[in-house]
Amino acid sequence: MSKGGTSDWPAMLRLGASSWSAASWEGVFYPTGMPPARFITHYAAHYDTVEIDATFYRTPEPRVVAGWRDKTPDGFRFAAKVPQAITHEKLLVDCRAEMDEFVRVMQGLGDRLGPLLLQFRYFRKAEMPDPGPFLDRLEAFLPDLPEGPRYAVEVRNRGFLVPRLFEMLARHRVALAFIDHPWFPRIDEVMKKPAARTTDFAYVRWLGDRHGIEKITTSWDKVIVDRTAEMERWIPAIRTLIAENRTTYGYFNNHYAGYGIGSIERFRDLWRRSRTGAGGPT
Repeated sequence: MSKGGTSDWPAMLRLGASSWSAASWEGVFYPTGMPPARFITHYAAHYDTVEIDATFYRTPEPRVVAGWRDKTPDGFRFAAKVPQAITHEKLLVDCRAEMDEFVRVMQGLGDRLGPLLLQFRYFRKAEMPDPGPFLDRLEAFLPDLPEGPRYAVEVRNRGFLVPRLFEMLARHRVALAFIDHPWFPRIDEVMKKPAARTTDFAYVRWLGDRHGIEKITTSWDKVIVDRTAEMERWIPAIRTLIAENRTTYGYFNNHYAGYGIGSIERFRDLWRRSRTGAGGPT
């Protein structure tokens, strides 16, 4: 395993996993018997970024954030999900205090703080037949984002990918998250819309079919779904992003193929074997 910025890997591409605390990784990625408190240090010896899933459920204690900072090396970056109290429960309304508190605590990471992700759920047509009400809330919310961090927004309704969304994200220098998800357009389809590249960095999430894979396994210690074809579609898209001078953060979920670490390594292998495509050779 190698970190970003080596001679055979572009420094502008940071790949990691969507969390580092999967118990089923012990004995596969983490040495058997390693205390969970040491997991992040071991992880950071191999990868230069991770997405924090735990922050989706609550804002962490400042001492916990300080521990993450102190256990990782210079140059490491934590991306983090904004708490669901903001994105799901209040859906961006009357949550300024919660957002300010979350950002204040996460800034305890110092220079290890990467992008913060506002992840929204899928809205069924019966509850939101068009994107207007959601976009109204987002447009009112974005100007009050606390200064300092960079932000990304993830929507899961393909019908929300409209010029108004792209324009407001670009106005506030917020990235549209590109996702691999059964309900969302493929990356090559989204990339046909240049306006979808809304700022100077990119945020990618390989999510997969959670419900489908959980019918096969609930142990996340090996790759069980062959995602080679999907990954090969992502490579030219990411080359394009990098050629456009956009630092790209990408995170693999265990649900994508069965084992987030295995997915990272498979993608790295495909990238290095690939010699052509948008953005030129590696």
